[in-house]
Amino acid sequence: MIDYIYYLVAILICAIISGWASRKVHSTYAAYASVRARSNMTGYDTAVRLLRANDIKDVRVDRVRGTLTDHYHPSKGVVNLSQSTYGDTSVAAVAVAAHEIGHVVQKKKGYLFYTLRSVLVPVVNFGARLALPLVLVGLILDLTVYASAQTSLGYYLAIAGVALYGASFLFTLVTLPVELNASKRAANMLVEEGVLADDEVYGAKKVLSAAAMTYLASMLTSLVYFLRFLTWVLAMFGRRRR
Repeated sequence: MIDYIYYLVAILICAIISGWASRKVHSTYAAYASVRARSNMTGYDTAVRLLRANDIKDVRVDRVRGTLTDHYHPSKGVVNLSQSTYGDTSVAAVAVAAHEIGHVVQKKKGYLFYTLRSVLVPVVNFGARLALPLVLVGLILDLTVYASAQTSLGYYLAIAGVALYGASFLFTLVTLPVELNASKRAANMLVEEGVLADDEVYGAKKVLSAAAMTYLASMLTSLVYFLRFLTWVLAMFGRRRR
């Protein structure tokens, strides 16, 4: 019971951090969305210039609906900029566009954590579907087979489920340095390519730093869920063994 209370407290703390991070992103973005970049370049202009500056010719820039729905789709070779970014000339818009190009550059240069995250994507997708079913099958096998056959098959299946679930936490852990590095690259490129002046890049960094907090909150939440899942499985099988 005490362990469960600790778990609820941890989840509550993570929820508070996530809520704060989300509000921080939107408030910071809104603040710098009202500050025009003196270069008068839009998010689209910024993305195209930075791609050209890095000699990247196999990635196109498209527009998608929404606000802060910007993302890079590596398998399709496209950077999708949201409506709030694509045609806007604000410091916030060019910062977000540059951040997505930062991911493109990471792929081109084989940035270690980006490569690792890409490897984890299919594992996470696979694990999201099979983690819980494997644990449940493991528990059923343990209940029905263990007493007569003395087999550990159920236990190993359950642990496999936990491992797949843990891949989700590993993904969020690796994502944090990927996002921080993309933001650092973005800030440097914005100045180097003349999109923002030195005194303007401060605002861009504020926007990107606020966004990074959401990934930190996601990582902490994933860690809490993984540890809870792991301790639950170990406790269930521990009681069976006794």
